[in-house]
Amino acid sequence: GGGGGGGGGEVTLFTQASLNGSRNNQEISRVSLSGVLKELKGEEEDFDEVKMKYSLAHTYADRVMDSPKFKFYRLEVESCYYVGGFGVGAKWVDCEEYGKSEPDILAKESRGICEKINSENVDDLLNVGSHILEVEGITAAKLTGIDRLGMDVRVTYEGKRNKEFTDEFRIGFRIPIMSTEDAKSETLKIFQEAWEKGEE
Repeated sequence: GGGGGGGGGEVTLFTQASLNGSRNNQEISRVSLSGVLKELKGEEEDFDEVKMKYSLAHTYADRVMDSPKFKFYRLEVESCYYVGGFGVGAKWVDCEEYGKSEPDILAKESRGICEKINSENVDDLLNVGSHILEVEGITAAKLTGIDRLGMDVRVTYEGKRNKEFTDEFRIGFRIPIMSTEDAKSETLKIFQEAWEKGEE
């Protein structure tokens, strides 16, 4: 990021999901948060909470925070841009909604679940693409994300003139999940439904 002269503190923070077994960075979802960087002066309502979170995350935080050169800054987000991955939708996200959002219950486990399913359930994912999402000419299917409300499946298929296309689909769970075990159970139900539809 950078501040366009005058020390306004305008920055953009770019972050993306881990590679999740992908060899191509462009396949991965990412978000850019733009806004103004403001120094925290110590009078803010949540200043003690910010210090505590920092000290829990960093081993030598207490020593560093004692330095007069050390300062905390907060990014006041003014715009939020989300990209689902290469060939998949991108959109502006409402800043107020972003501000109210909280980490999903599966945030830490999502990567491991995706990797496991992508390596062990290839046929199940193809069935989901063919029989639940009803994509014709499917050549590949991959679980790209999973959270308490559902899962994201990226499907590659052959279209007109043998051209390959990629789309990302969202499949909701019947009920919001409360644990990793619930996520496995709901995912297996979706796989079972796909197999049953394929048998019809």
